[in-house]
Amino acid sequence: METIEELKKHVENCRYMAAFTGAGISADSGIPTYRGEDGYWSKYDPGKYADVNYFMQDPSYYWQFFRDVRYPALAAAKPNKSHKALASLEKRGKLKAVITQNIDGLHQVAGSEEVLELHGNTRKFTCMICRKVFNLEAVHAFLAHALPPECDQCGGLIRPMVVFFGESLPQDVLHRAQRESARCDLFLVIGSSLVVQPAASLPLVAAENGAKLVIVNKEATPLDQRADLVIRDGAASVLKVLL
Repeated sequence: METIEELKKHVENCRYMAAFTGAGISADSGIPTYRGEDGYWSKYDPGKYADVNYFMQDPSYYWQFFRDVRYPALAAAKPNKSHKALASLEKRGKLKAVITQNIDGLHQVAGSEEVLELHGNTRKFTCMICRKVFNLEAVHAFLAHALPPECDQCGGLIRPMVVFFGESLPQDVLHRAQRESARCDLFLVIGSSLVVQPAASLPLVAAENGAKLVIVNKEATPLDQRADLVIRDGAASVLKVLL
């Protein structure tokens, strides 16, 4: 409990806070983590569904995974106390930006406005030919008739607006995330294993520019030794005290 109180003091004393979130923050919303025991990667092959080259070779593999696994999870998921706590901190003026590795869009659903999505958003889709944009429900309706789904305007292949393996992060978003990391005086990591680069370097950017570094994650991370505070617990059980 002392560590929770220490986190509250860090939050109350900071002037410019940035949060960095990974899959662990959405676990309590029913969305499986990637590297945990019950994660997607323990049951499905990311070398196929998450790789851009395999998607271009056989898009039906991704879309079957999306139809049978990802869509049901997204449709049922609602923001949990962690998402709501961050949205509340933004409204109070404490939190200036959420930098997220997640693609589930739950930060925005919870009310956060300054969200930097490093890996895109799996609730948004685009035609690879005419660039028409589709939402989650529209694409799900297409999947009832065709796999992979086809654009209703030109018949082109539809892809999710996510960053596949083999693709670069959106440079504008990455640069904004780096600026927020360098500017903040408190950098709060929530539910990330901090192993995926270049995103995992952002806590170091914050620490090297004088920010307090707090890590909330169930498992150890490579940056625990650099942190000012480490809390080994689930995101919701920790962040609910900030509501």
